[in-house]
Amino acid sequence: MDAEALSAVLLSIEDKRSWDARAELIRTSELEQLAIDLGDELLAMRARLCKINMRMRCGDLAAAAEDIWHVNQWAVEHDAHQLLARTHLIWTSIHLHLGDAEQGLEHAVLAVELLDDESTDHMHVWHRTKLADALYFADDMDGARIRYAQAEEVALRLGSPALLCLLNNYAYVESTGGDQKRANEIAERLLRLADEWHIPMEPAFLDTIGSIQIINGDFAAAEETMRRCLELHAKGKWDDANDMAQYLVTLAQVQRGLGKYDLAQANLEEAHRQCLERDLGESLVRLHLEQAELYAARGDFEAAFAAHKVFFEAHHQQQSLQKEARARTRQAMFETVEARQEAERFREQARRDPLTGLHNRRYVDERLPDLIRTDPALTVALVDLDHFKQINDQLSHDVGDQVLVRVAQVLAREVAAACPEGFVARMGGEEFLVVLPGTAVPRATAQLDDIRRTLRNQHWSPITRHLPVTVSIGVAGLIDAEERAQAPLLSTADGHLYAAKHGGRDRVVSAADLRGFAGHASAA
Repeated sequence: MDAEALSAVLLSIEDKRSWDARAELIRTSELEQLAIDLGDELLAMRARLCKINMRMRCGDLAAAAEDIWHVNQWAVEHDAHQLLARTHLIWTSIHLHLGDAEQGLEHAVLAVELLDDESTDHMHVWHRTKLADALYFADDMDGARIRYAQAEEVALRLGSPALLCLLNNYAYVESTGGDQKRANEIAERLLRLADEWHIPMEPAFLDTIGSIQIINGDFAAAEETMRRCLELHAKGKWDDANDMAQYLVTLAQVQRGLGKYDLAQANLEEAHRQCLERDLGESLVRLHLEQAELYAARGDFEAAFAAHKVFFEAHHQQQSLQKEARARTRQAMFETVEARQEAERFREQARRDPLTGLHNRRYVDERLPDLIRTDPALTVALVDLDHFKQINDQLSHDVGDQVLVRVAQVLAREVAAACPEGFVARMGGEEFLVVLPGTAVPRATAQLDDIRRTLRNQHWSPITRHLPVTVSIGVAGLIDAEERAQAPLLSTADGHLYAAKHGGRDRVVSAADLRGFAGHASAA
């Protein structure tokens, strides 16, 4: 599989509903390795994010939360907006699973804000839908309705099949929130659009509609809906682990309402078998509650009471398990944040000179090429201490270090005042580099001459006794270099520094000074 084909496969996972999360977890792991073998980092990160999503859906929230930081960091560093938008969407689901509505909402907002012209139709619809979901869980139903309406409008305009998923979520939210009238209206739109667009209803959608019909007391219609739901599920296209058990419990509710107690009991027993077989804790809690309701409907109140006790025990046990899972996930997230912050500290330290605290050559090599590429008014300058060897030889290397630290402090302070976007780096020994973005050479030369004077006029005697401290500075702009690249630009600045040294030191030299043979800043 080449990169183009792999990208298409990943897009089908990203933008289509996948029902067998465990199978997709294996598949996405294989796709990630394939992308790594191809040497395509973006494809590898896309596959990794798909794998994280499947891990979350399989219930391993801690692993998903720990791994998503790495994808997020890569997306930020490489300005991969679409990947970053998808990352925040999955983060939304992780936090909502943890019951952290505030963090879920924050990530949902970011997932929508990052949408752009390159985002797929599915993203434009689904990201807005998840923002509506997050608003609902944050107890802002009015805000959720606005976002559901916006997402629906976008989906209709684009003709996106994601509209059906949107309406399913919206109907479920309204039904759960107690607004049955709105839930009915939305469910009707869902059914109508599925028919008009010739899109088969998914079992999960039918389960939502069946649950709404149960609340309405329309048990005959609900029974027909759940019959269709189970027929579709039996075809094998939809196979999330807990679906069948959930559908059987819904069907048992319908049959209880119709007085078909034996059928309801048989379906609960089958659901119970699947819950135990697949370790479906949440479904089991719902099943025990329905079992109690079924016993009560049959008049067996002693059995109903016993079933209610089992329900409460299962409910509390499930709450404890969820609490433990949330604690593990939050700990994993905390440890990952700490590790990331520590890595950032090490990364920053690796780009700093340990003596002066200024940036070092590594930082220059990372930052300067981008400035050269994007900033035509960029000016750089090499600053070198005059007769620094005398200070080391006559006074000591310790005194020399003190001078270097003081020079670094003055340079950093003065450059920050003259050009807030600029920076200073120690290139080695007594040589420093000043980088001044958006500053033409004449203006930069004048600023650097002021800095030269400031350095010379420092109160040096407590450190160097009778020895003066001055600097020579060679200035170069992109227009002066043979080509727009780091090496030629620094080479030009070095040539001008050489001219400053041989012209008497304690001066600033630029290309204009060499042409006019009159240094802009003579020793004064």
